[in-house]
Amino acid sequence: MQYQVNTVNEYIDQIPEDRKEAMQRLRQVILENLPEGFIEEINYGMIGYVVPHSIYPSGYHCNPKLPLPFIAIASQKNFIALYHMGVYANPALYEWLVEEYPKHSKAKLDMGKSCMRFKKPDQIPFELIGQLVSKMTVEDWIQCYERNYRSNK
Repeated sequence: MQYQVNTVNEYIDQIPEDRKEAMQRLRQVILENLPEGFIEEINYGMIGYVVPHSIYPSGYHCNPKLPLPFIAIASQKNFIALYHMGVYANPALYEWLVEEYPKHSKAKLDMGKSCMRFKKPDQIPFELIGQLVSKMTVEDWIQCYERNYRSNK
């Protein structure tokens, strides 16, 4: 579900009340743990954390006018989503997440390639997400991205 907004605050204002607190807390955990260099902005209609063009001028290979995406959070129709491109591109990070998840949540990990889905806001493992967010620097993400995506183009 994409909201037609220009700012993060506008996005949060449009979130259903029963998810607003969890989304604000998720955003805060990300901001507190996000390595230096990433910036927060609306990206693909979600709250995104990206590598700005000032650091990575090439931008995103799918659309070079956009900055390189890293993480996004969204209030979707039936769940809160956290998209982490590093988990998709780095098998070691994915394995770490899968191993750690049960230590932080009684709920089963509901995950796609880069997307963790939380149907119940009270089941979001905020501490684990903070740890996950801190595991890749901007430099780490650019190297991983170039190794996995740029070399294939």
